[in-house]
Parts: sequence; structure tokens; C-alpha cells
Amino acid sequence: QVQLVESGGASVQPGGSLRLSCAASGYTFSSYCVGWFRQPAGKGREGVATIYPGGDNTYYSNSVKGRFTISQDKLKNTVYLEINNLEPGDTATYYCAADPRCCRDGTCYLSLLAAEYTYWGQGTQVTVAS
Repeated sequence: QVQLVESGGASVQPGGSLRLSCAASGYTFSSYCVGWFRQPAGKGREGVATIYPGGDNTYYSNSVKGRFTISQDKLKNTVYLEINNLEPGDTATYYCAADPRCCRDGTCYLSLLAAEYTYWGQGTQVTVAS
């Protein structure tokens, strides 16, 4: 079955950097879009970045563009989210998710809407505080 496992969350000081990992299994890695979402305590889930591993297409939320970088390692079936210049507002549980229907009829539709994603990991906590 499809499984997504996040890792790399930590407590860091403002200005620091982190790289989150999402290890995927149970499907052909290049066929599903993988997105990163975050959810601060008591708030809704926000999509921040997504990638289509089959074509390396990426899409970012305007709120994180320039500080977040999504990438992939096809040999490891892993999607990464690098976060630079961390701010207290980045504190949240970070989830990765897979969308098996993002590419259809020869076109890929990269979405940051949580409802578009079928499979979810358990999350990893990022806390930014001095």
C-alpha cells in the first residue's frame, strides 16, 4: 500500500535551515505528485510546495516562495523540502501527501489544495523559537 514517511523536523532558532524528507513507497514514484503541507497548532492546513517527480515540475505558495525549495531523489523515492531563513511563523506540523490524479490526458495539474491529495504521511514537527 502507499506509504509516506516524513522526517527531519526539529526545534531551531530563527534564521536557521532545515531539510525535511518524505520517503514514499507502494507506488511508482514518478507517477504521483507529492506536496508538502503545514498545519500550525489550532489552525488549518496550508499547502506550501508540490512537485511532479516524473517531470520535475514544481509549484510554490506565494507565502514561502524564495525560502522553500522542493526537490526529489528518484533513486531514493524521496521528496525533500528545504526551508531557509526559518521564521517563528513557520512553526507547524509538516505533512507530505501524494496525488495520484495530478497528471491526466498529457497535462499535469499541480495543486496546493489538501482535498486533491489522497495519501498522507503522519507529519513531522518544526518549531522555530529563540
